[in-house]
Amino acid sequence: MPQILIVTDSSQATDTVVYRERIVSTDLESDHFSGQLVERVGWAVRDANELEHRAETGIRQAREA
Repeated sequence: MPQILIVTDSSQATDTVVYRERIVSTDLESDHFSGQLVERVGWAVRDANELEHRAETGIRQAREA
C-alpha cells in the first residue's frame, strides 16, 4: 500500500520519521480527506524543520564548546 513519509534530513547517520501514513488512491476522492491530509502533512513538515533546526543548533554549539 502506498505511504507518505516525512523524514528529517540530517547530517547524522540516522534520520527521524516524523510522519507516516498509508493511503489508497480512493482516499483522495474525498475533498474532506484530501484537505485533512494536506493539513497533517503541513504539521509534519513544520515538525521536521523544527527537529532539523534543533539538531543543527546542537551540533554548532558542541563545536563551539
